[in-house]
Amino acid sequence: MIYHILAVGDVVGEQGVKHLERHLRSFKKLRDIHFTVVNGENASNVGIMPDQVEQLYSAGADVVTLGNHTFGKQQIVSRLEDDPYLLRPANYTGRAPGRGYGIFDCGHIQIGVMNLIGRCGLDFNADNPFTTADRLLKGEKALFTLVDFHAEATSEKLAMGYYLDGRVSAVWGTHTHVPTADEQIFPKGTGYISDLGMTGPIRSVLGIRPEQSIEGFLGGLPGRYQTADGACKMQGVIFDLDSSTGLCVGAERVDIR
Repeated sequence: MIYHILAVGDVVGEQGVKHLERHLRSFKKLRDIHFTVVNGENASNVGIMPDQVEQLYSAGADVVTLGNHTFGKQQIVSRLEDDPYLLRPANYTGRAPGRGYGIFDCGHIQIGVMNLIGRCGLDFNADNPFTTADRLLKGEKALFTLVDFHAEATSEKLAMGYYLDGRVSAVWGTHTHVPTADEQIFPKGTGYISDLGMTGPIRSVLGIRPEQSIEGFLGGLPGRYQTADGACKMQGVIFDLDSSTGLCVGAERVDIR
């Protein structure tokens, strides 16, 4: 049997959350999606609030992953400890609350989801994501294993994809908010894309007001991030996974406006 897995790029601001609420469930029904992972670390622009986690679940997310803004809102700390469907990068230090890997039931099968953060250009004193992945993969096995690699450098993301090729079902990148055109299946059967894109305002700079971003690059004081107004998009990838092998047989970018 082929399972259709949807990975949705970083949700930005309340506008992105509302766009997801309007479109995700109907899209899942249209494309017969069995399981959905949504990166939600920018739902509150910098971080995510507990009520926004609930909104993402209600919209149709089965698992919510995070990234470098995991602790942007301190209100999320207790939720990280109590909610097994909310993941922060597994290679944060052991003192960080929460978990970075989980195995979830999906009908008659189990799906593992791993959240990692890169170290190239992201100085968060994180452990090595490659050896962290090795350690986690030595534990309990699921039929399918999905990896959200929240990283800046495409080189680091590609290296991770090749490193895990044949050992996991799919690896996708998040964080840069711009979708890449390199969706593919690696030689040993792992689905891959360097970045899913984002869910948020179309006319923006990574989700925020263009004039605010420009002011920062001009050397001004742009202030607290403000989500841009206007129409939104929901970007991601559908990975088709074969239950007889646990590997990927198809990858398709999606952009819902």
